[in-house]
Formats: sequence, structure tokens, C-alpha cells
Amino acid sequence: MEQLLTIEKVLNNNVVIARHDAYKEVVLIGNGLGFNRKKGDVISFGHADKTFLLQDEAEKEQYVNLIPHIDENLIVSINEWLLFIEEQMGKKLNEHIHVALTDHLSFAITRAKKNIQFSNPFLLEIETLYPKEYRVAKDVVQKVETRMGVGFPEGEIGFIALHIHSAVTDKPLRDMNRDHALISRLTELIQSELKVDLAKDKVNYHRLIQHLHRAIDRVHQGEALSVENKLQELLKTEYPVCYNLAWKLIKVMQNQLNKPVDEAEVLYLTIHLQRLTHPN
Repeated sequence: MEQLLTIEKVLNNNVVIARHDAYKEVVLIGNGLGFNRKKGDVISFGHADKTFLLQDEAEKEQYVNLIPHIDENLIVSINEWLLFIEEQMGKKLNEHIHVALTDHLSFAITRAKKNIQFSNPFLLEIETLYPKEYRVAKDVVQKVETRMGVGFPEGEIGFIALHIHSAVTDKPLRDMNRDHALISRLTELIQSELKVDLAKDKVNYHRLIQHLHRAIDRVHQGEALSVENKLQELLKTEYPVCYNLAWKLIKVMQNQLNKPVDEAEVLYLTIHLQRLTHPN
């Protein structure tokens, strides 16, 4: 049986907000979907290429205010790219990406047309931590550039990859950016203390970044690591410089995250730091 909705607001020719008895407010997107339609008209789910809920009031208000200022063809294109992302990731995307990516891409395209470029200081870290999202984001950037006739800086791949990861994991973008800033601070401290230049294209650097990321996740989740006391004494004796630096990194993490860090993390960090000082 066809499910019918009542249109509450026509945002443009391609986007309408409608009300459903069970789902409440639903956003429907489709080419020409809103043409010649008005508030109170009845429409079915089958008319839309894409439907999603905006249960967060702040996000709904942002989306409603955003859409009238964006080219209608771009809305249809973004819908295509979101379907592509969902297909490539093989996972349902959190609905907030409709607002976040629409907002981001519209401004990114405007910046590109004005030749205003932003660097992405976490680009290599993002590629290391989220390789699948990065590959999909790279394809999306190519699609946007071809469709819109613009050129994006490489850093844009990283920004879009973060949006994709946020939508797949339901982790807020602000939390991800906070963690990346912490990782950047930790790696700067490592370079300064060990007097090493971290080669970002080397395996040990990638291992370090992944470990720091997992360590931060464990702090957020309150997970503890198990370790033998004998290993702790061995590392403390054999690698005192790396061991002491590992403790400094732990203190930075505790202060930044405002949460306790399992002491066992020191041992694993010591091993990673030792690899950096003796890469061969």
C-alpha cells in the first residue's frame, strides 16, 4: 500500500518537507519534486529519489535556511553523491550528513570559484586513519570537479572523508577534529623530544598514528589494557628516554581529554617510540 505524506513546506523545485503520521517530518528530494506543489498537497514516498528524517530541531532549521540559497541542480547532484557514498561504504549514513555535506560542498564550490583555498593540516593523518573513507572522498571530489567545473585543493578530500566517517560512525565532527588536534600535538612533542623528523610516508609513522587514535578511543570508552609487570620493568630499564616520553604523552592526553588514561598505554607507546628512534 502506497504511503502518503502531506507537504508542509516547499523549499525549492527539488526539495520539500512533508508530514507522515508515523515518521513525523520527512525531507523528500527528487528532480522537479516540488514543482507546482504547495503546502497541503499530498505526495507519496515513491515520488522521491531520497528521503530522510531531520529529528534534530537545530539541524532542521539549518537545512531549511540553507536550501533556498543553494542552486537547485546542486541539491540534486549532492543527493546523487550521497547515494554513491552510501553504496561505496556499504553502510547506512547518519541523516545529519545531508545538512553537513550540503553546507560544506556549497561553500567549498564557492571558495573554489573565487580561488580561495584552505589547507588541511590533518590530511595525511586522515588518510592513514580512514583509508576507505579517503578513497571514496577522492572519487566524490572528482565527481564534484567534473560536474561543477571547479578545481579543489587536495585537502578537500580530507574534509569530505571526515564527513563520511562521521556519518558512518555517528561520531560528531567536532569530536573528531578535537582528537586529530590532540594527535598533532602529541606528534609534535615526539619530534621535539626525540629530535626526529617523522617521515609521514613511513610504516612506523602510520603505526604510531593508528595507535594514538586507538588509545584516544580507549580513553573515551573507558577501556583498559592488560600487561605484565615484567614487561614494564624491562621497557623502563632498556628504553628510559622513550619510556619517560610516553609518560609525558599520557599526561598531555589526560589534560586534553579530561579523563584518566590507563597506565598500560605507556608501555605500548614506549614500543612505538622506540621503533621511531630505531626504524631499521
